[in-house]
Amino acid sequence: MNKRNLLIVAGLAIVVLAGFFILRRDSGSEVAAILTDVKQGQFRVEIETTGELEAKNSVKILGPHQLRNFQIWEVSIQNIISEGTVVKKGDWVATLDRSDFQTKFTAKQIELDKASSKFNQTQLDTALQLRQSRDELINLKYAVEETGIVLEQSKFEPPATIKQAEINMDKAKRAYQQAVENYKIKKNQNIEKMREVNAELRKVQSEYDGMTKVMEAFNVLAPEDGMVIYHKHWDGKPIKAGSRIQMWDPTVATLPDLTVMMSKTYVNEVDVRKVQKGQVVDVGLDAYPDKKLLGSVTSVANVGEQRPNSDAKVFEVMVEIKGTDPTLRPSMTTSNKIVASVVDQALFVPLESLHTEADSITYVIKKNGLNSIKQEVVVGETNANDAVILSGLSVSDRVYLSIPNGIGNSKIELLPELNGKRNKKKAEEPKLAAN
Repeated sequence: MNKRNLLIVAGLAIVVLAGFFILRRDSGSEVAAILTDVKQGQFRVEIETTGELEAKNSVKILGPHQLRNFQIWEVSIQNIISEGTVVKKGDWVATLDRSDFQTKFTAKQIELDKASSKFNQTQLDTALQLRQSRDELINLKYAVEETGIVLEQSKFEPPATIKQAEINMDKAKRAYQQAVENYKIKKNQNIEKMREVNAELRKVQSEYDGMTKVMEAFNVLAPEDGMVIYHKHWDGKPIKAGSRIQMWDPTVATLPDLTVMMSKTYVNEVDVRKVQKGQVVDVGLDAYPDKKLLGSVTSVANVGEQRPNSDAKVFEVMVEIKGTDPTLRPSMTTSNKIVASVVDQALFVPLESLHTEADSITYVIKKNGLNSIKQEVVVGETNANDAVILSGLSVSDRVYLSIPNGIGNSKIELLPELNGKRNKKKAEEPKLAAN
């Protein structure tokens, strides 16, 4: 009897252990192989990006671009008003460093003093020379009159005396005429000298006046009413106190028109082919998570660029926000969903459920009663999470997100309509290479 009881207990133990291992295996299989339904409905191909708000139209606040005329190519900002400050036309915005320009301005002041001194000196010299020439003319005229009197008084003198008086008279007249001609020439010479020094003085004076205006422009003022938004360098960093601005783009800040806002975003080179002008964009704001806005793509860059701290090429995409919203401010971060395409009625499954074999067969693992089968499918549009199934599944089917145990080497149920098409492209590639 004891032996019989031992056999019964041993049998029960074996059954319990077998059941435990079976349940454990089934439980592990369910965890590893999760089933999901084939979904039907609207399928949206969306490209998600992060952007930044900016005004479509804005007025630039510029520094003194004339510095290029003085071989100054960049200048630093000493002080600048806080970003977001609302200013009136003519209000102070920023002060630029004058040190480099001040040296040139001081040199121009010295040059102006020299030109002015030279002008005054030349004016005095020419006035003195012409005065001396006029005095000489007066004296020579008196000499002519004196020789005339002598000639008049010698008419009763011997012929030789009369002849000498006539010769003296001719000499006096000739000297006077030569002095008159010399005076005219000297006067013209002095006029040209004055024109030269006057032109030099006016040139230096004009440069000095221009530099004075440039000196005043180092205090940057607002050209219009508006909110000050810092301008950004090519690397995306905003200008601030201590930054340097270049003369080919002397923009210090901008006054944006907040009635029309844009979201500047970047799309990677893989997705840019899906983005087109006019596509609808769902826009969200990080600052206001509950606020949803609509926009549309207005432009897509033709040339890619490499963003800082990234090896991937991206393309700039501009999105115009529809309507106006007083809460929108430049530099706010936006989350953009660009709707590349919409399929109204589609069957779709998660991307995780798709598998490939031989680089030409795409299949899913479909639940078929108590069993599972590999079913070939035709894939259409895809987005970040799901893929449209054009053929191979129905709305009542269920598929595995991962490969369940025991189906690894099973045969794939192929679609008859794809016979002769699966490897056609792969077969044509060697022919094209050979040609």
